Amino acid sequence: MRQQRLLNPTLRDVPGDAEATSHRLMLRAGLIRQLSSGIYSYLPLGLKALQHIQTIVREEMDRAGAQEMLMPALHPAELWKASGRWDVYGPELMRLEDRNGREFALGATHEEVITTLVKDEIHSYKKLPVTLYQIQTKYRDERRPRFGLLRGREFLMKDAYSFDRSASGLDASYQAMFNAYVNIFTRCGLQFRAVEADSGAIGGTDTHEFMALADVGEDTIVHCPSCQYAANLEKANGVIANESTSSTNVPHAQPTKVHTPGVTSIKQLSQFLTTKPQQIIKSVAVQADGAPVIVLIRGDLEINEIKLKQVLSVDEITMLSEAEIKALGSIAGFIGPVGLSTVKLLADTSIRGLNNAVVGANEADYHLQHVDVQRDLGALTYVDVRNVGQGESCIHCGHELAFAKGIEVGHVFKLGTKYSESLGASFSDENGISEPMIMGCYGIGVSRVLAAVIEQHQDERGIIWPNAIAPYSIHLLTVQVKDEAQMTLSEEIYHTLTSAGYSVLWDDREERPGVKFNDADLLGFPLRLTVGKKTSERIIECKERRQGDVYELNVEQLLTHCQSLFN
Repeated sequence: MRQQRLLNPTLRDVPGDAEATSHRLMLRAGLIRQLSSGIYSYLPLGLKALQHIQTIVREEMDRAGAQEMLMPALHPAELWKASGRWDVYGPELMRLEDRNGREFALGATHEEVITTLVKDEIHSYKKLPVTLYQIQTKYRDERRPRFGLLRGREFLMKDAYSFDRSASGLDASYQAMFNAYVNIFTRCGLQFRAVEADSGAIGGTDTHEFMALADVGEDTIVHCPSCQYAANLEKANGVIANESTSSTNVPHAQPTKVHTPGVTSIKQLSQFLTTKPQQIIKSVAVQADGAPVIVLIRGDLEINEIKLKQVLSVDEITMLSEAEIKALGSIAGFIGPVGLSTVKLLADTSIRGLNNAVVGANEADYHLQHVDVQRDLGALTYVDVRNVGQGESCIHCGHELAFAKGIEVGHVFKLGTKYSESLGASFSDENGISEPMIMGCYGIGVSRVLAAVIEQHQDERGIIWPNAIAPYSIHLLTVQVKDEAQMTLSEEIYHTLTSAGYSVLWDDREERPGVKFNDADLLGFPLRLTVGKKTSERIIECKERRQGDVYELNVEQLLTHCQSLFN
């Protein structure tokens, strides 16, 4: 491709709301342009990179035995209602009506559609197992689209669905997809970790997220540097050590009421009583599917709502109002477990064995000191409902856990029979007995992978593409396009390389050399070839974008060098 004809509008400055490095670079390098909030057009270079990622995805999915197909993006509401997700999925589901008033949704995911299709087409165990996938645009009405392609309202996704006759069959399908994902992200040049995760609105049991490590990531990864344990913060577990010390403990002292006027936060209480937040028991009043619950947790920790929902087996958690707290016999800001017998108490494991603790006194402007959990609170139900905190240990090997930020680029789920039972997807076994199909679901954010790669592969000058997904492998620069000898040699090199199968962008623009060199660094293709002052000697300058190595080659050496570099 000759660059003078390429639609590649590079920018010196980018909009101030482009926070993520990948977003800024994709705008500057002319890969994408915004149409509306969270909605982007892919310009030629951006589309080429996206297509290379899709090729890798297809190759690995096909190698794993999956079959590609394509499903509609417009879904009848009755499918989502049959699965129970029309009301559960939330406002992110884009809903609309046709001219006859019939309800539809734009596909955010395709469990309902694929399950209905397979239900109608597969009826015998002889046709199982089967894994089907597609690469298609998805739609989600994000409340706050941000970071360019990392969180948009329209995005490209690969979603696959496996159908098996047994749990062991699902295990095999799941492992095949897991391995395919490892290959895909490795080939794309990503640094990533597969972490235990929550299944969210998709549902199911076992699930892993594939997280590309990046500071801009909105997910927190908890991992063990010593063993292979890794989990999303929503799912992570750790071993906590209570920080009560013998110098501050008074295990035989009875609870004592202390006046704490206007002191309602953990920070205020810690300062007022000169005590550590670790010695304070926070009482959090919530309503779980309409039923009040008081959750007890150490003052320096936070409740993990997803864990709490799972423990209570509820769909919705909301905070109690001041009036609702008063109806329980307490008061907002001073809630405590001592003497509060009208409501269910749930204790995080962080308070187990704690003594000399501070709790609310259920009376305005008062707290209780010297509370011994075992003595004063009786038999409590202990559960893990907290976010793992700094200093906690690995549940497997005891090593201190570490924290990192990550971008979710893939997610694999064991769905079981959640959708097959609700939508009637069953098969007849060898004895003619009807059984529900056992499903798995496997997604990759293809456009998000593109942004994640750029987040990890860039420097102050621009993008540094991995070879496998670079829009072009080679950037050929002619320093002086009015110099006939330079243009003749450039033409020869261009045809030699393209005939050998290499993708080449030839910068034949009438621009200053400095502009061309800066644009080449910004676009970041793996190898830059410069035809300039040594044209008469048939010598060109080579620069490898990643290592920054600069050296000269005779044109006759070029093909051999490219074979070595790219193969």
